[in-house]
Amino acid sequence: MVHKMLSHFKFNKQQRSGIFFLLFFILILQIAYLSYDAIFKNKTNSSFRLDSLNQARIDSLKAVENTEYSKTYPFNPNYISDYKGYTLGLSVEQIDRLHQFRAKGEFVNSALEFQKVTKVSDSLLAILEPSFKFPDWVNSKPNKTFHKRSNSGNLEIKDLNTVSKEELVQIKGIGEVLSTRIIKFRTKLGGFLIEEQLNDVYGLTPEVVKEIQRNYKILNVPDIKKFNLNTATVNQLSSIVYINRQIAEKIVSKRLALGLYKSIDELKEIPNFPADKIDRIALYLSI
Repeated sequence: MVHKMLSHFKFNKQQRSGIFFLLFFILILQIAYLSYDAIFKNKTNSSFRLDSLNQARIDSLKAVENTEYSKTYPFNPNYISDYKGYTLGLSVEQIDRLHQFRAKGEFVNSALEFQKVTKVSDSLLAILEPSFKFPDWVNSKPNKTFHKRSNSGNLEIKDLNTVSKEELVQIKGIGEVLSTRIIKFRTKLGGFLIEEQLNDVYGLTPEVVKEIQRNYKILNVPDIKKFNLNTATVNQLSSIVYINRQIAEKIVSKRLALGLYKSIDELKEIPNFPADKIDRIALYLSI
């Protein structure tokens, strides 16, 4: 029995060679596996270190970028655009309130006025206020009206035809642009004949006009030479602020074709004539 069992473990030369090559092949596979595992781990560690280094560089660049963009340079809050307002943390409604306020020709001249118009929170205002930069004339503007009072205690009214640009900018709602525009328009007119002509200055709202009229009146009416409607030339008519050259030519053409005008109101029949300004135009014409 034992002899039979031992016979199963006897191998010939060819079988022994096969077993040897099998063990050798298994050994090679084992070595290859261990080598690959070691190389892969080393590569992973190296890649991890490289990724960590790159990430550190990225984080550093982000920090610099954030620092750069977080800087808020001085700016005039009256000219905040939609994008600027968004970056400052204002809501759409707050930006719209500011733009609607500015559309009236008015300006905010302090941080408190900015908050009153936009209704921003106290915390946001505290962040923005250090960056607000108003014109020098605003910073030197007195808190109270510059007009003197007479001995009777009544507000002293000044002449609309002599008011300076510096005086105009101290009226609420008037800045450098509007004050300059008012002076230029007054010069073209040769002086205001009626206070209602302030409404013809582009950009002035009725509210601002009323504020001007509260402090200024026409105390000295300028001496304006009127043109006779039936003898005036095209150049003379077009020199009137409210009449352009094309309309002046039509006025003269109608006079030559149909005869002399009997009334200034006849001008309303001319195509494209500014009929809504007839009362102003009549100040510079005669029959």
